[in-house]
Amino acid sequence: MLKSLFSPEVRRNPYPVYTHLRTSQSVLYAEELQLWSVFRYEEVRMVLSDYTRFSSQYGQPNPVPQTPSDQARTGSSLITTDPPRHTRLRSLVNRAFTPRQVTALEPRIKAIANELIDGAVMNGRLDLVKEVSYPLPVIVIAEMLGIPAEDRSKFKHWSDDVVASADQMIGGDGGDSQRSHQEMNAYFREVIADRREHPKDDLVSALIQAEEDHQQLTEEDILALCWLLLVAGNETTTNLITNAVRTFLEYPEEFEKLRANPDLMASAIEEVLRYRSPIQAMFRMTKEDVNLGEQRIPKGERVIAWIGSANRDEEKFLHADKFNIMRHPNQHIAFGHGIHFCLGAPLARLEAKTALEALLQRFSEIKRVDDAALEPTRGFIVHGVTSLPLAVK
Repeated sequence: MLKSLFSPEVRRNPYPVYTHLRTSQSVLYAEELQLWSVFRYEEVRMVLSDYTRFSSQYGQPNPVPQTPSDQARTGSSLITTDPPRHTRLRSLVNRAFTPRQVTALEPRIKAIANELIDGAVMNGRLDLVKEVSYPLPVIVIAEMLGIPAEDRSKFKHWSDDVVASADQMIGGDGGDSQRSHQEMNAYFREVIADRREHPKDDLVSALIQAEEDHQQLTEEDILALCWLLLVAGNETTTNLITNAVRTFLEYPEEFEKLRANPDLMASAIEEVLRYRSPIQAMFRMTKEDVNLGEQRIPKGERVIAWIGSANRDEEKFLHADKFNIMRHPNQHIAFGHGIHFCLGAPLARLEAKTALEALLQRFSEIKRVDDAALEPTRGFIVHGVTSLPLAVK
């Protein structure tokens, strides 16, 4: 049953499998994968937030110390480290990624969204993923990093390969992820070298200049952060926007409520994050023997916290399988929980809000073009589709 969660067929709609596992064996060990899985809300939240027992080190069995190039390749300078290193690095990054900076991006994000829609609509048709929800966050993060427009096309290839590389954790094919990591690191090393000589008003320059207690980020730290911003700033937001439209169309009554009251957009986005979480799972590793559910997990074991399952837990959310844009409270954990709560959550929410508002303002009618099976995105960690053709008017 667990292994089926990694198949394309189940990844299109994993929720019935989640329900079965939550109610039958909420903490499950897969011998062939050397992996523990956790499915209930309270236990998933605990795994994500209790860094004293669940380490964020990269979740490989029998981990070895990472070289600087490994750290840059895996993004270990932030999302896969524990305090005190994580605390120091996050504090430094926060100085260069403030809420005020995110809010100031709104006019530009709105302009990009409308430009993309203008360029996409032909004969009342557009592919939401390829023409709006993918390019929007790529353009935004590229501009934040100070990347030339002609280099943006490289981002999609690199980002897709990096996300798919997580499949190696469960014995899958990582594709060309190693080559993409190498290409991406070489590219950003050139960018960093240029910004050291010629600082600009961009995020790479800000990271170079960030200081706290006279400690600066190393080049490997900055490389890893560029990797993180590229992948998280791309995949998560792309799937959030796409999942929102897909879900609105599956629940026309909720969609009409939103059209009638646009002030519900923020609440609707939170419900999309819960109902179809863009990130379905995160890895941790036990730092000591841990009792979880009815299982005892030994020290040094890999654990995968299934966020997508936790956000559909009936013990936490009333009518969890129902999409309700007025749900309150809505304590989903789509962006994680605790010290590793997603740094880019405000930007993802802003981009989704801006893109969805633009679509609703521009079109009085939005429909799926056909009911063919949707192709899931690469990599079991993310949840979305590769294409969503729409008819609009």
